[in-house]
Amino acid sequence: MKYFLIFNPGARNGQSEKLISRIHGLLNDRKVNYEYGITKSLQDAILLSQKANSANYDAVVAVGGDGTINKVLNGFYDDNGLRASKARFGVIYTGTSPDFCKSYRIPYANIDRSIDVLLAGNTTNIQIGKIIFASKISQELDRKPVISGSNFITRYFSCCTNIGLGAAVARYANSGVRKLVGDNLGTFSALIKAFVSFHPVELSISINGQEERLSRLYNLSIGKTFHIASGIKVKNRLVEGDDSFYALIVRNVDWTKVPYCLKSIYSGQEILNSDIVCLKYAKNIEIYGHNSAFEVEFDGDPQGFLPCRIEMAKDKLELINEAG
Repeated sequence: MKYFLIFNPGARNGQSEKLISRIHGLLNDRKVNYEYGITKSLQDAILLSQKANSANYDAVVAVGGDGTINKVLNGFYDDNGLRASKARFGVIYTGTSPDFCKSYRIPYANIDRSIDVLLAGNTTNIQIGKIIFASKISQELDRKPVISGSNFITRYFSCCTNIGLGAAVARYANSGVRKLVGDNLGTFSALIKAFVSFHPVELSISINGQEERLSRLYNLSIGKTFHIASGIKVKNRLVEGDDSFYALIVRNVDWTKVPYCLKSIYSGQEILNSDIVCLKYAKNIEIYGHNSAFEVEFDGDPQGFLPCRIEMAKDKLELINEAG
């Protein structure tokens, strides 16, 4: 096996850099055949992954947090949802919020164990979400769906996309508060801060081709996994291979309903549909444009703007993980 490792020294607010020499040492001690690249920005991770996927490596490995994982994952796919190579995808986690690792049986608290799993080479084919979204704000796209053109970007995600409050939460959480108070508490405080300043809106969406309007919407989460953010969980009935996403709708929230809402998304228990929290399932989802410049966030980082369209990538990703 020949590996290509993509190191993000900026992960975990720069703490990841301290682990690079140790990872090199562990790999060299075991005489692993590998090469590597070091990112200066998350965009570098996509470019390095694309190059590695075109260079016949057996595995391309993200060394960083969920943001790094997402960017390296994107280097595996073309705009049509097809795999760029037969390379396997590996992870050595050095980040802050291990939602991807928790979801897909990858060690995240022990570098030695992470390398053991990587070199053991057990794999699982996982489904990956494809999302097309606007790269910039455009009033001309208000209440309109995704159209063809240079203003739209195609990307891929492994855990969850958020429309609405989630993007603001991610922005606050990534600003450094988690470094001060920890992952779960940092995300929780970012959630409260975002809620105070957030103004709900009415959005037009299409679920499996059926259009509907969501009034007083706070957030729409579209995903595949149980873990979607630091401590936030969505119990769902999805199984690998069903080609569907869940759509978690949160709306009509005021301060009297905040405790109920928080319990629903932090308890990890079955969600009982109500006019506040509602869980649906869909194979494809389209969210129309909105003049309030709603941001689109996925796998932990704000990425662009509405409108967006979400469907499953055509090819699955071969992920190196623990046998289970």
